[in-house]
Amino acid sequence: MKLVSPRQILQSVASAVPADCHGEIIVVGSVAAGYRFFGNDPALQVRTKDVDCLLAPRVKAVAAGRSIAERLLACGWHFPRAGTWQQPGTASTPDDQLPAVRLYPPNSDDWFVELLTVPDASAERGKRWLRLELAGGHFGLVSFDYLSLAAHAPTPTDFGIQVARVEMMALANLLEHREIRPERMIGKIEDRAIRRSNKDLGRVLAIARLAGDAEIASWPGLWEAALRSCFPEDWQERAQHAGDGLRQLLGSPADMDEAHHACVYGLLASLRVTSDELRFTGLRLVADAIVPLAESARA
Repeated sequence: MKLVSPRQILQSVASAVPADCHGEIIVVGSVAAGYRFFGNDPALQVRTKDVDCLLAPRVKAVAAGRSIAERLLACGWHFPRAGTWQQPGTASTPDDQLPAVRLYPPNSDDWFVELLTVPDASAERGKRWLRLELAGGHFGLVSFDYLSLAAHAPTPTDFGIQVARVEMMALANLLEHREIRPERMIGKIEDRAIRRSNKDLGRVLAIARLAGDAEIASWPGLWEAALRSCFPEDWQERAQHAGDGLRQLLGSPADMDEAHHACVYGLLASLRVTSDELRFTGLRLVADAIVPLAESARA
């Protein structure tokens, strides 16, 4: 993964996609968090290879996805040239076997844009695909359980597109990983195969580290409002288990080591943070945000 400037990446994406689609694009992940915390400082960068662009609302996702993809391709953006890239699907390809829309900018293989969308309803569980037909074949816009949280009250940028709020991305990852699962990422992080749960929960710790204690203290109320909006039927149950996976991570030296490795070669690439410091951040996050959220849900 390459060191990139979040601000420059967002500017590149915004200038390349159709202006009338800006309102449907919410950038999530390391680039969004990097822009929030040090977007105005070009000396501070993040390591990433993917710029996840969430298309919301879902009812506009197919039209927006088609317009964006066709515009990028016409401007010289390209699909992956090697690796695990799948060929475009056809009308008979099952939805869950469709390739994602991943497009690299002209003359670069350092990073790519991937198009995603939000779930159809709060009752949907698991990974799902929304079919997107382009001139070159059939693709899929993937959605996950908690991407609706990442799309909650996004923040505008100087370039017209939006970025997800860091506290909402943190909550989405906490809920997505209520336990440390064995699956490892396909791509290695600096020659190490990392469990996806450790990578995503490590990002929660990185966000909390960058946000600081004062900002974290405001998260329980913001989290509760978002859960009530996105999951009105069972928000209390979700809130009470938001910290399960993080507590497991903090209690496992091996998993913490993986999370720390993912952070220092990702969102915290421009900073020096030890594993012990990151663990302390996690303990403060539990005490100052996760426990108050659970207590409010029980009340």
